[in-house]
Amino acid sequence: MSVLRLSRRALLAAGAASLVGGCSSDRPLVDRLVVAGGERGGFYLEFAQLLATQLTAAKVARAVEVRSTEGSLQNLELVRLRQADLAICLADAAAQSREVVALGRVYENYLQCVVRAAEPVRQLPDLVGKRVSSGPPGAGAALTTNRLLVAAGMLAERAPVIANLHLSDATDALATGQIDAMFWSGGVPTRRLSDLSAQVPIRLLPLDHWLSKLRTAYGVVYQRAQIPAATYSGVEQINTIGVPNLLICRPEVPGAVAAKIVDVLVKRAAGLVPASAVGAHYLDPNSLIGTSPLTLHPAAATRYRTLHG
Repeated sequence: MSVLRLSRRALLAAGAASLVGGCSSDRPLVDRLVVAGGERGGFYLEFAQLLATQLTAAKVARAVEVRSTEGSLQNLELVRLRQADLAICLADAAAQSREVVALGRVYENYLQCVVRAAEPVRQLPDLVGKRVSSGPPGAGAALTTNRLLVAAGMLAERAPVIANLHLSDATDALATGQIDAMFWSGGVPTRRLSDLSAQVPIRLLPLDHWLSKLRTAYGVVYQRAQIPAATYSGVEQINTIGVPNLLICRPEVPGAVAAKIVDVLVKRAAGLVPASAVGAHYLDPNSLIGTSPLTLHPAAATRYRTLHG
C-alpha cells in the first residue's frame, strides 16, 4: 500500500516557502515514500537508491523505501495499485498507462543485445531459431524487444526461442551457453555485463537498422543511441535503440511534493548520477521536461517554468 501522507502543517509551510523565494520547512513534507526501482545489478535500482538518499536529505520525506522490481511494467502496476509512490519507467512502457504522470525525464536507456564473441552471430536476423532471453515479464526490455523482433520480421516461422530471465540468470546462462543471446535495457556500462565480459568475451549487436520501423509504429519515443567502444571489455562501438527513462507518479500526488521532487532532480543532480550513467542524462530543466508521451504533473510543470526563469 502507498504510504504517501502529507501533513497539513508541512503543506502550508511548503506553499509559503514557494511564495517567499524557496525557503524550506524544517520538517519533511511526508513521513514516507516508496520508490519502485528495478533489478539488482541494473541502472534503475541504483538510480532509485541515489534518489532516495537525496529525497531524504532534501526533507521531501522522513524515510524513503526503495523496492527491487523486474522493471518498468511491474513499476507501472505498483504505482497503479498504490504500492509505490514514485517509479522509474521506460517511456514506451509508460505510454501504455493513462493513470500516471511524469515528474521528469531523467536518463537514456540503451537496448543491448549481447552474444558470445566466439559465436558467428553478428546481426539481429542471425538469432532466428536461437535461444534468447528478452528479460523478465515485468521488465520494459521485454516489451521493447518484442516490438523490435516484430519490426525485424522475426516472430514468424523459426522465431527465436524466448526465455524471460532476470539479469543475473541471463548473464549466467549466456556465459555457460544455455542461451545464445540476451536483451537488456539499461545504462552503460551495466555492472553485471561488465562482469560477464571479464568472464567470457562478448559482442553487442547493432540494432538501429529497425529504428525507422519502430518510430513509424510507436512514435518518436525510440531514438538512435550509440554505445562507445570499450564500454565492455573488447566490445566495439555500435548503434542501438535508445528509450528515455521517466520518473513517474500518480496525478494526485500533492503539488508541494511534486514541486520539491523537481527541486531535487535539478538542484541535487550531481548526487543522482549512477556509475552506469556514462551515456545521456537529462538532469537540467530544459531536458527534464521532455517527458512525452506522458504529461508532466501540473505542479512539476509549474516548478520547471520557475526554475527555467
